[in-house]
Parts: sequence; structure tokens; C-alpha cells
Amino acid sequence: MTSQRTRARMVERLREQGINDVRVLDAMASVPRHVFVDEALASRAYEDTALPIGFAQTISQPYVVARMIEQLTAGREPGRILEIGTGCGYQAAVLACLGREVFSVERIRELLERARANLRGLRLGNLRLAHGDGWQGLESAAPFDSIIVAAAAPQVPGALLQQLAPGGRMILPVRRAAAGAHDAQQLLLVERGARGFTETELDLVRFVPLETGKI
Repeated sequence: MTSQRTRARMVERLREQGINDVRVLDAMASVPRHVFVDEALASRAYEDTALPIGFAQTISQPYVVARMIEQLTAGREPGRILEIGTGCGYQAAVLACLGREVFSVERIRELLERARANLRGLRLGNLRLAHGDGWQGLESAAPFDSIIVAAAAPQVPGALLQQLAPGGRMILPVRRAAAGAHDAQQLLLVERGARGFTETELDLVRFVPLETGKI
């Protein structure tokens, strides 16, 4: 269940689901997702589902990872990337296959150290991890050409808007009030142009909340 063949089946499923960017598909094919989940869940690593990683956090389903990254990189090079919510490190590894430099911020120190251990064997020299508050971004390394947020906020964090480079893109889930939905979330693509920011609403999704502070 953790073989290259199993990973190839996951990538083929992503293609059938509408993921067309070869760069994204190749990155998903190159990162062993089973390394980033508990051994007891390794046999489910390539299912199209979110899985628990401890601390009330999850590893996102492969389709959502691919969909967000494809929207972030469509028709352009992603350049310098900021990821908010390192989690187990899986998405950061995929991003490192695509971006020039990747900076990933995680608020839970113990989870960050687990991600470091998961990533160690991949030897990704362009990936930097940081313990911090995702609402504040990573001002010391800004600006970023691309920002991807792996937790849902009630609105786009102002610090992240300020750290997005001119011509840059950010994708994140935002909580929306909706009739009949207790906590509807929608992917939002934010682009910074010469005249300010534009927003495009994408898929409905489900993420853990974006919390403030660090622990």
C-alpha cells in the first residue's frame, strides 16, 4: 500500500478529478505521503481522504492539496512560497518540489518537530520551517510570491495580505455564513495587482480553524 504503484494510482485519480498541471501531478507523485502519517494509518495514506495527525489536526486529502497548489501556480512559477500550517509536513514537501524557496509556519511546536522528523529523509534544501503564529505570517522572510493557508479563518489575515508580493497569489479557506450551514468554508484565491487585491471564490472545503498565537 505504500509502493510507487499505489502512489501512481493516487495521481491517476487526481487527473480524473480534473487536476491537469503536470508540475503538480509530478510533485504529488514524488512525495511519499505514507511517511507523513502514523504507521497504523499507512495503508490508508493514498486514499482521497483527510487523516488525523494528532493535536486535533489533519493531513488534507490529496485532491484538496493538489487543487489548492494548482490554483496557486496556474500559468506561472510559484517563486518564494509561504505555507501557513505545516502540520505533518506533507504539503510543505510537495510545495518544495515546485517553489524556489518554501517557508512553512506551524503554531504547535511539538507538531513542528514531528514534521521536521518526517521531512528529514527527503533532504529538501529549499524548505525552511518556523514556529510561529500563522495569523502574523513570517515578516522576516517577506515578501512572498505565493501564500497557501491550510486552516480556515473568518477573514483574510491582514498580515498575509501585506506580505504578498506585487503580482503574487494567495489561496486559503475562509469561513462563510451560509443558510443551513453551521460553518461553511470556501477556498478563496487572492491576487495582488497594480490596483490592489482581487478575490475569486472557488470550492467549498472543510479545514480546521486558523488559531492565533503559538504553543
